[in-house]
Amino acid sequence: MRVVLRIAYDGTAFYGFQRQPNVRTVEGELLRVLSRLGIIRDAESSNFKGASRTDRGVSAFFNVVAFDVESRPDLVRGEVLNHHLKDVWVLGVAEVPRDFHPRFWARSKIYRYYLVDEGFEEGPMRKCASLFVGRHDFSAFARLEPGKDPVRELTRVEVRKRHGYYVIEIEGKSFLWEMARRIVSAIRFCGLGLMEPEEVERMLAGDYKKKVPPAAPEGLILWHIAYDDVEFQGDVRGVGRAKRDLFERYSQALTRAALFGDVLLEL
Repeated sequence: MRVVLRIAYDGTAFYGFQRQPNVRTVEGELLRVLSRLGIIRDAESSNFKGASRTDRGVSAFFNVVAFDVESRPDLVRGEVLNHHLKDVWVLGVAEVPRDFHPRFWARSKIYRYYLVDEGFEEGPMRKCASLFVGRHDFSAFARLEPGKDPVRELTRVEVRKRHGYYVIEIEGKSFLWEMARRIVSAIRFCGLGLMEPEEVERMLAGDYKKKVPPAAPEGLILWHIAYDDVEFQGDVRGVGRAKRDLFERYSQALTRAALFGDVLLEL
């Protein structure tokens, strides 16, 4: 049978999603555990596929991998897998058709970027964000790969203000390499007055000399992937393990933020 796992992970613990020799990756961590438990032999024989190859430092709350279970289907549970995985958590499992591909079957993806408020002007940020909605050539806002069509369609780009920071949410069916992070940089530059929305509009029309650089990967998280007719089932113990691990990271980050916040106030 073929199954899919909904996974979350801390991207700062890995050199990206895709497996590479001699470095730790999300895909490598999953394959290590699945093969050690005897669920699969290797990536090739199990037709192991991922939905999104996130970059180094980028996290996920909802990424998806699919593979053919070669033995021990009873072990394909969050409770079991989360006991062996490190920095990756299985939040749901579903059985899918044999030809299921998590990237090609995805209906839409949502990325979120968390941006500390630097005294932004909200009006230009929101105007800039609105320019990216629709079908555009994103050559100026992506790191292009040979043979990849630079035209993509975004259905939503929202700027939400929270206490002390902003959340930028970007939704579309597919994304180019570094596309989400470069869009965030353009929105940030507009909020700081370093770019005008009209300049972004010209760049989308192909009038540019330099590309917008990508924002730091640590602020980006793959938030959701939508599928038709796929229902992920989580188990209480598996999700509970993920909550405990994530709360520990949250506590550590909050402690450090409070520490440096007080230092800044005293300077």
